[in-house]
Amino acid sequence: MRAITTDERRARLAVRHRLVPSARVDDDIAAIARSVVVLHATDPATVVLSALARMRSPNPTAVERALYDDRTLVRMLAMRRTLFTVATADAGLVQSASGHAVATAERKRFLTMLDGVAGLPKDRSRWLRRVEMAALAAVAELGEATVAELSKRVPELARQIPVNEGTRYAGTIGVGSRVVFLLAAEGRLVRGRPKGAWTSSLHRWVTMDDWVGGPLAAMPAAEARAELARRWLERFGPATVADLKWWTGWTLGSTRAALAELHMEGVDLDGTEGLVLADDTEPPPPPEPWVALLPGLDPTTMGWQQRAWYLGDHKAQLFDGNGNAGPTVWADGRIVGGWAQRRTGEVAVRLLEDIGQEREAQVAIAAADLERVLGEVRVVPRFPTPLARALVA
Repeated sequence: MRAITTDERRARLAVRHRLVPSARVDDDIAAIARSVVVLHATDPATVVLSALARMRSPNPTAVERALYDDRTLVRMLAMRRTLFTVATADAGLVQSASGHAVATAERKRFLTMLDGVAGLPKDRSRWLRRVEMAALAAVAELGEATVAELSKRVPELARQIPVNEGTRYAGTIGVGSRVVFLLAAEGRLVRGRPKGAWTSSLHRWVTMDDWVGGPLAAMPAAEARAELARRWLERFGPATVADLKWWTGWTLGSTRAALAELHMEGVDLDGTEGLVLADDTEPPPPPEPWVALLPGLDPTTMGWQQRAWYLGDHKAQLFDGNGNAGPTVWADGRIVGGWAQRRTGEVAVRLLEDIGQEREAQVAIAAADLERVLGEVRVVPRFPTPLARALVA
């Protein structure tokens, strides 16, 4: 097997993920999303910040316009039961490859929660479908609505369901939040414009038909998984089977079946067997020097299960206990530190290794540029990490 060095892997991600200055764009936010397949959206700020890091002239308004006016991007639940922002043209592919399976599992989980709840019909599944249809009709009538607004139209949505009874985590969840969650997982509802700034996680719900002009294109699941695997390898390869299995959340069998449909070659990644598309084996030219400040949960930071080749020994400082990445500082294809925005608006940086005076100066400029772009907006990561906490203390 041909060996692909760590330097070559870093050179590939620099260009393919649009992190090197010459690869950045301003006028096509969907192309930015496609450069990393999808953008993470669990933390709403990540979507905008990830796009800004890949723009020549960072502008949050341009990202919001793509999301809510041009609608070339759409938020959807997919791989690993995670919320992503996907190029609208790719939404049907992602829904077929992962979304439907997630929706099936989530429906089963919620029906289990409903078992034993007093006052519900015996046929819980039929009752749930009836409530869902009523919720969809209400959204279509209103045009857009929050869960609270829908609950006024559909009283069943206001019902509270007990969970974790008899434990320290006992509480309730609203039927409304679960119903819109299921409808979104099935690709029938979509998160529209948020109430508040682009950092807000309170979205209005819109039917997918209204948002993108019709239902998502359907594909056979196996075909969709193979195509999604190909796109991921194109952007993140070379990589291991374990990397792809983790990123997609598929079973090992589904992962291997998807890969079996592709033309690939095995490569040596510092003693670990990896895979690369057969027409993508040539080493790329060395990119120009670069630095970037990426947000928590950025798709590059979260792109692989095996991260030592770009993360080094910095996991304890830059990831939380559940494996969520915090804001990171990158230099020439590797993570060298972290950053956080203080209450004053200052973007504070801490480097975790020596990168030389020239790179340090570039990082300082990048931090000042991000501070200027954010202006009055304050970004608080949803999953704070040890370094991020230290920087804002």
